[in-house]
Amino acid sequence: MLNILLIAANSFISLCYFIIAFLIFLPFLKGQQKTSLVLATILVFFSCGLGHGGHVLMMISPSGHDSLLLKFQVVVDLITASIAITYIALRRYYSFLIDGPLLLNQTQEKLELANAELKIINAQLESKASQLEATLHELKETQAQLIQSEKMSALGQLVAGIAHEINNPINFIHGNLTHANQYIQGLMDLLRYYQREYPNLTSLHTQGEPIDCEFLMTDLPKLLSSMKTGTQRIREIVLSLRTFSRLDEASMKTVNLHEGIDSTLLMLQSRLKTKTGVEIQVLKNYYDLPNVECYPGQLNQVFMNVLSNAIDALETGSSRLPTIQIRTELKEKNRVVIAIADNGVGIPESIKQRIFDPFFTTKPVGKGTGLGLSISYQIVVNKHGGMFKFKSLIGEGTEFLIEIPLTQTNQIKKVKKLA
Repeated sequence: MLNILLIAANSFISLCYFIIAFLIFLPFLKGQQKTSLVLATILVFFSCGLGHGGHVLMMISPSGHDSLLLKFQVVVDLITASIAITYIALRRYYSFLIDGPLLLNQTQEKLELANAELKIINAQLESKASQLEATLHELKETQAQLIQSEKMSALGQLVAGIAHEINNPINFIHGNLTHANQYIQGLMDLLRYYQREYPNLTSLHTQGEPIDCEFLMTDLPKLLSSMKTGTQRIREIVLSLRTFSRLDEASMKTVNLHEGIDSTLLMLQSRLKTKTGVEIQVLKNYYDLPNVECYPGQLNQVFMNVLSNAIDALETGSSRLPTIQIRTELKEKNRVVIAIADNGVGIPESIKQRIFDPFFTTKPVGKGTGLGLSISYQIVVNKHGGMFKFKSLIGEGTEFLIEIPLTQTNQIKKVKKLA
C-alpha cells in the first residue's frame, strides 16, 4: 500500500514539474521573459520532472532494471545540479549573451516610445508656444490700438474744441469787417465831400496832433483788406483742424482724400524745416480722384504718421534739397493709391522686417512710441481692406504706398465671409 502511495505521489510531482516547465516555456518561445534565469528555471523544472519520473519507473519496473534506472536517476540529478551550478557560476556570462540583446531591444523599444511621446509633447509645446505668441501679438496690437485710439480721441476732441472756440469769434470779426468797411467807406466819402467843399482844409487836428487825411484814406482800405485776409486765413486753419479731427465722421463716409492730405500738411506746416533751417519742399501730384468711401479720421491719422516720419527722416539735413513728394492715382478704376516719398537717409535692411511691429521705434526715448506705422498698417489693411507697403534705399529715400478700394461695400462683405 505504501509503495502505491509513493508511486502516485512521485507521478503527481513529476507531472507538476513538467506542467510548470511547459507553462514557463510557452512565453519563452514567444519572446516574453526571455532571460537566462527563465531558461535555467525551465531546465531545472524539466530535470526535476524527469527525476521524479525515474523514481516512479524504478518502483514499478522489475528488479532487473533497477540498476539501469538508478543510473538514469543519477544522471538526471547530476544534470539538474550541473544546470543550477553552471547558471550560478556563469550567470553574468549568460546574462550578457541572452539578457543583453533582449535588454537592448527592450531599451530601444522604450527609447522609441519615449521619443514618440517626446515628439508629441514637443508638438504640443510648439502649438502652445505658437498660440501664446499669437495671443501676445494680439495683445500688443490691442494695446497699441487702445493707446493710439485714446490719444487720437483726446487730440481730436482738443483740436475740435479749439477749432470751435476760435471759429465763433473769428466768424464774428470776419463778418463785421464787411460792415466796418462799408461804414469807413461812408466816412471816407464824407471826408472827400468836405475836401471838395473846403479845398483849403489840408489837415485835421485832434488833441494837438495833425491827421493826414490823404494817407488815412489810402492806407485804411489796405488795413481792412489785410485784416480780412488774416481772418480768412484763420478760418481756413480752423476748417483744416475740423477736417483733420473729423469727430463728426467716425463712421464710413465718401470724402475727398486730397482735403485730408492738405489739412494734415497744414497741421505739420511748422515742422517743414530741417534743423539747419532749410525749408522742406512739398511737391504734390494729385490725380483727379473721385470721392473715396472710407473712415476719414482714421486715414488722416495714417497721413499724419507717414508724413511725420518723412519729416523726421529729412530733419537732419543733407547735401540735397529736402523734398517730400505726394502722388495720388486711380488704379484699375476701383482702387486709389497714395504715394508719399522722401529723399532722406532711407531705412536699413536690418529693421525693414520690423517696421510695422507694435512699439518698435528707432527714435530716441521720448520722441517716438513705435505705434504710428503699426496703427497705420491696421487702419489701411484691416479697416479698409487695402495694402500698406514701402520701398527704401539707403541714401536715396523711402516711399510709402497706401492703396485702398474706391468703395468699401464689397470689402465689408468679404470681411464678414472670412469672419
